[in-house]
Amino acid sequence: MPTGPDGSTLNATRDVAQMSAVLEAFLAAVSFPPGGRPEYDAIRDLFIDGGVLVKNSGDVPEISTVDEFIEPRRKQVDSGELVSFEEVEISHLTDVFGNVGHRLSSYAKRGEIGGVAIDVRGVILTQFIRTPDGWRITSMAWDDERPGLVIPERYL
Repeated sequence: MPTGPDGSTLNATRDVAQMSAVLEAFLAAVSFPPGGRPEYDAIRDLFIDGGVLVKNSGDVPEISTVDEFIEPRRKQVDSGELVSFEEVEISHLTDVFGNVGHRLSSYAKRGEIGGVAIDVRGVILTQFIRTPDGWRITSMAWDDERPGLVIPERYL
């Protein structure tokens, strides 16, 4: 991303690195090996108050607050239904303008839930704002690949 004398993208490289760190922390918080535990509580510090997560890979969007996102997943882990989960970013396109940023990430996720293997790719769109405490997520929306919906090459 170019930098200019007006300062609009002056710190873009540092800003992108900071947004990358926030997203990496999110992915680390939801990921855990068999026998491990996810760090779901760490997610709260990555979002602004009122942040939203949207899973839109079904017929109806599942729109959640951070706590509404965490609780059902924690119950699945506690019950032994969700045995393992790993989500990694494959690639990203990030744009920054002053105090706002947007990241389009392709991802892969794998694990095991209810005795069924998870092995899926998809795309996450994440919105960020700069706060006095650093970059935070305002919203995150994602969709998974499925028959008829494949990640475009330009996102990989």
